[in-house]
Amino acid sequence: MPDRAPQPVDRQLPTDEARDLISLVRDIAQREIVPSAAEEEDAGRFPREVFALLSESGLLGLPYDAEHGGGDQPYEVYLQVLEELAAARLTVGLGVSVHTLASYALAAYGTKEQQAEHLPAMLGGGLLGAYCLSEPASGSDAASLRTKAVREGDDWVIDGTKAWITHGGIADFYTVMARTGEDGPRGITAFLVPGDAEGLSAAVPEKKMGLKGSPTAQVHLDGVRVPDARRIGDEGQGFAIALSALDSGRLGIAACAVGVAQAALDEALSYAGQRRQFGRPIADFQGLRFMLADMATQIEAGRALYLTAARLRDAGLPFAKQAAMAKLHCTDTAMRVTTDAVQILGGYGYTVDFPAERYMREAKVLQIVEGTNQIQRMVIARHLAGPEGR
Repeated sequence: MPDRAPQPVDRQLPTDEARDLISLVRDIAQREIVPSAAEEEDAGRFPREVFALLSESGLLGLPYDAEHGGGDQPYEVYLQVLEELAAARLTVGLGVSVHTLASYALAAYGTKEQQAEHLPAMLGGGLLGAYCLSEPASGSDAASLRTKAVREGDDWVIDGTKAWITHGGIADFYTVMARTGEDGPRGITAFLVPGDAEGLSAAVPEKKMGLKGSPTAQVHLDGVRVPDARRIGDEGQGFAIALSALDSGRLGIAACAVGVAQAALDEALSYAGQRRQFGRPIADFQGLRFMLADMATQIEAGRALYLTAARLRDAGLPFAKQAAMAKLHCTDTAMRVTTDAVQILGGYGYTVDFPAERYMREAKVLQIVEGTNQIQRMVIARHLAGPEGR
C-alpha cells in the first residue's frame, strides 16, 4: 500500500554539497549495489568493482584532506554516507569503514612526505586497505600482540600472524601494528605494508555466519621487509595510534549498524503494509504497530547518538566515550531490530527469499568487531568512574 511504503531517511545535513553527496550515494546504491546484494552475499563474492566505482566517485576518502585526494567532509556527513551504503549492503558499508580505518594512521600521524607519497593512491587511486591489530591470541587484549618487527639497517623485518582481518588477502595495503620493543602497549609501532610485499600471505577466508561477501582472514607476515620510511609515527607510538583509529572506527561501525537496522525496518514496513490477515493488512494490528514504533525509535536514537559523537569529533573535542556509547547502542539496536523484522515477516522472515534473515545474521558481527560490546562497556565505565583497581 503506497501510504505505508518506506521513505528515504530525512537527513539533517550541513551543506548543499552534503545533500548532493547523499543523493549520489543513493543513486549508486540503487543502481550498482542493491540489485545483486543478496545473490553475491549468498555466493560469498566480494564486489571489488563497486569499490573501484566508489573510489572514482570520491567516496573512499571522504573524511580526509582534499590536498591528498580526500573529500574534506566532516565526520557527520561521512558517517551518513556509510549508513546509506550499509543499508544497501553491509559488505560495502563495512568495507568503506575498514578502508577509512586503515588509512587513518598515515593521514593522522604520517610525515608530510609519507602523506604526499601514499595518500593520493590510498584515498582516490582505487586501492583498498586493511587494518591489522588483532592476532590469534590477542583480540580484546590487543596490547599483548606478538607480531614482531626487528630493525635491520634502514629496514624493518616483520614476522607474525594477524587474525580476523577484513580484506585479508585482497587488500592493496595493510596498516600493521608490530612489537618493536618492550612488552605491553609502549613497545608497539605502526607500519604501512604493501599488499604485494614478499613474505606476506593470507589464509583461506573464515567461513562466517553472515557478511559472507566480505573476506575475513588471517594474514601471515614471514620475514616481510619494509623500509623505515614506511614506519608510521614514532617507535613505540603504534598502540596509541591504534586506539585513536579505533575511536573513529567505532563510529563507522555504529553508522553501519544503523544502516542495517534501517534496511530491516524498511523491509518489515513494506511487508506489513502488503501482507493481509483477517481481512486487513497486518500493519493495522496494534501489537505489530507497537513493534514497528519501537524499532523506529531505537534507530532514531542510535542515529542521534552517533551524530552527536561525530559532531564532537568534528569540533576537535573529546569523543571517545560517546563513540563507545554509539557503537554499543547502535549495534545492540541492529540486533534487536533485525530480530523483530524476522518476527514480523513470520515464516517468510526465516527464508532466504526475503533479506530479513540476512540482516539478522549480519547484525550479530557488528556487536563483536572493533571492540566487543563488553569492551565498549568497559571503556564507558572508565570514563565515568575512572580506571579499575585504583
